[in-house]
Amino acid sequence: MITGFNANEEFPISQPIEVVASDLDFSPIHDRLQWYVDEGILSCANSVVMRGTDVLDFSCFGYMDLDSRAPLGKDAIYRMYSNTKIVTSVAAMQLQEQGKFKLDDPVSEYIPAFADMQVLKADAESVDDVEPASEPMRIRHILSHSAGLSYGFIEPDSLVDRAYAAAGIDILNDFSLTLEGLCDKLGGLPLAYQPGTRWRYSFATDVVARLVEVVSGARFDAYLKSHIFEPLGMTDTDFWVPPEKRDRFITMYAPTDLLDPMKPGLIKVDDPHDGTYTRERNLLSGGGGLVSTVQDYLAFIRMIVAGGTWQGEKVLEPETLALMRTNQLPEGVGVSFPMWDMPGTVFGLGFALKERLGEAEPEGMRNEYHWGGMAGTHSWMAPGPGITGLCMTQRMPGFWHPFSHEFRSLVYSITDGG
Repeated sequence: MITGFNANEEFPISQPIEVVASDLDFSPIHDRLQWYVDEGILSCANSVVMRGTDVLDFSCFGYMDLDSRAPLGKDAIYRMYSNTKIVTSVAAMQLQEQGKFKLDDPVSEYIPAFADMQVLKADAESVDDVEPASEPMRIRHILSHSAGLSYGFIEPDSLVDRAYAAAGIDILNDFSLTLEGLCDKLGGLPLAYQPGTRWRYSFATDVVARLVEVVSGARFDAYLKSHIFEPLGMTDTDFWVPPEKRDRFITMYAPTDLLDPMKPGLIKVDDPHDGTYTRERNLLSGGGGLVSTVQDYLAFIRMIVAGGTWQGEKVLEPETLALMRTNQLPEGVGVSFPMWDMPGTVFGLGFALKERLGEAEPEGMRNEYHWGGMAGTHSWMAPGPGITGLCMTQRMPGFWHPFSHEFRSLVYSITDGG
């Protein structure tokens, strides 16, 4: 029996972020992020820098809404999109710790829709040109985006994404599906490649979320609340924003020119008072459904940086986090998208991993682990120098945008993280 989510239960109050005094000058970061706002490239941004679990800087820039020009609040609520994936991966690895499944178990043992999967042939000219999967889709594969699934919109002209579109899978606009229903649809579509052989961004983490439901017996949001959010005091993290919190929910914008990320000009694409997050939804997307605040997400990141325990609450064992930061891809396979590449980057169990440095990249960036969200919510952790960065906005698309690269470079320079 899958249990529901009781929004009326007592819930701990999140604590304000305390900034530890230091002699470091973060004004270059502040000046640059303010420039992005002044130029009309971003409507807002925040910046958080940590050494260990100590916050050295927390600043906010810009506006909750460009029409009202209300200043961005420190307790503002953000659409986290794919930052949700790290939360979902942690939830799954809690269950793996408990022996509820093994990483090499076939997914079909828990979600029968993924039995007897078909794979597009290398020379396929239509979605009917398929062959049987050479091995099962395994849990390790869905945690590392190497299962052969796709998203249906990142490469819309590809055969596999056209098949997703024909099946009516539109996660950006259709929230009527449940996780179970989504998996049923995905199981009837061909894989883009043989499981475990390549990397492709996909619905894999939504499949992980359904796995959490099946293995735990709880609805996904209820599981997250009781096993992650409540222990860490994440009071504002959920899959929707109730009426009493909408004044803290940021308006989301898109650029007027999608092809030029540095061109000024923004248009509203999601309203905080009557938009897509103002009602409860059926699809509790483990790949991109959460909203959160800096305070909440920082508690989650601090738990990770601290080895799985924060303020006396153990969420994961240190050994489990070390495993999550271990490359799961075959030799020579890296992380890349049709529109950009991530040089020297591989993938673990929920995290992208900086394996090889590029020219002029600081040594401290080696082994950095990270991920971000499509609306511009970026987080990264550098275990070498012990530095963590969090920088968020509400710009669609805002993942891998120049502002996040500049923020990261400035953090390494200011903290001497290289």
